[in-house]
Amino acid sequence: MGRGYIVEEAVEGYLSKLCEQQAGPITGLLIGQSSALRDFVVMATRTPLREDDATTLARNPVDKLWVTEHARQVSRMLPGGLSVLGVFLISDTDSKETLTTLRQLVFGVENLISSDCLWTPADDDITDHVTLQVNPKTRKTVCRTFDVKDPKSSAKPADWKYQSGVCASWPSVSCCLNVDLLVQLPENRTSAEDLDQCLKEGLKTWTHQINNGVCLIDGKKLTEEHELTAGQRRNQRQTYKVQLLVAAQEQSPVDLVRPSGGRVSISGAIHSRAFLYSNKPKAKLAEKLLKRDVVSTVTTRVQMVLEELLTSGQDNRHTEHLCLPRRVFCPVNGPVSVCDYQFSDEGLCEVSERLKEMLDISTTDEDLDVRQETAAELIQDDVTAEPTVDDVKAPEPRRTNYIGVVTAAAVVLLSAAASMLYLSDV
Repeated sequence: MGRGYIVEEAVEGYLSKLCEQQAGPITGLLIGQSSALRDFVVMATRTPLREDDATTLARNPVDKLWVTEHARQVSRMLPGGLSVLGVFLISDTDSKETLTTLRQLVFGVENLISSDCLWTPADDDITDHVTLQVNPKTRKTVCRTFDVKDPKSSAKPADWKYQSGVCASWPSVSCCLNVDLLVQLPENRTSAEDLDQCLKEGLKTWTHQINNGVCLIDGKKLTEEHELTAGQRRNQRQTYKVQLLVAAQEQSPVDLVRPSGGRVSISGAIHSRAFLYSNKPKAKLAEKLLKRDVVSTVTTRVQMVLEELLTSGQDNRHTEHLCLPRRVFCPVNGPVSVCDYQFSDEGLCEVSERLKEMLDISTTDEDLDVRQETAAELIQDDVTAEPTVDDVKAPEPRRTNYIGVVTAAAVVLLSAAASMLYLSDV
């Protein structure tokens, strides 16, 4: 037998409900956390229907591109420690073609999600991802895994076991981190797509700084093998506060004198958290998952703003005032929560709608945790003259962020709940 999957009982109930309303193949995602010995599945969510699904399904029962895009959106809503572990398919067709479809889905999902990741995979990262086929008539489940880093990987059998309270006692770690980084832009930058690539490269450099940062857990620098919950009661929920100490970014003489199409300054503060599968997790795991969440939440917000610019077709030669979203958390299972990003012109009802659409979670405004990051405040600056980076003073980073773009013609100032991004010509 291959890998083992310990699955929250609520997932069984969720899949059973989908079987009852099944009118054709249903696809979805399996979400949880991997470990060396086994994986833990804490929730499942179906692929949302498209407006044209009535005609699409007749031609193509499984829309692979739609499934992978859904996975990319969902991965942005998962705090540290949670990830898309694989896919499920509810279908009464058991054939070689079905297995091929599942293989294509799990590889497509991994390829798209990993393309957004800026960190370097660790040696202990698990590369086996799961596929689950459920027969809606017999309720028989077939669980297989594929090594998504091996293009020639074939299906391996896996053990699928339901259990209650899978994540009831999972510890969590959290921190509020000051962000202060500078990205130089090339002189020939001509479009928002170029800006996206430039920012991604700059964020990779910052990611390296984050990875080299020092973690103090409850004020102490712990060894990698230190067990966080040693001596604690097994089912007692533990929450740890972390300080992440990161060296200041150094500007090289070459960067200061070479031709440039602008520069991006990001400063402020972000809230980060991660959940740990083990009752006695080691400091090494806590540090890795929290640092990855720090990078993910900053990258996600910058990408969301750039996507808005691309979708709207805005030209950054004109003055714009936009807002980065703040991070809002929603509990889903015991201590575990997911998150969404709320723009300043949105209400919590829109957050609830996205949670329902993307994760199939029904929630109310009262269920949402908005305490970690305050709503953004838009700063109205005089943009008649070209400001320099030194002219912009970042506010005291108390969970408030800003993002601004300055070109030769104008300023784009965007306010957010985590950091200030300021782009200027030099």
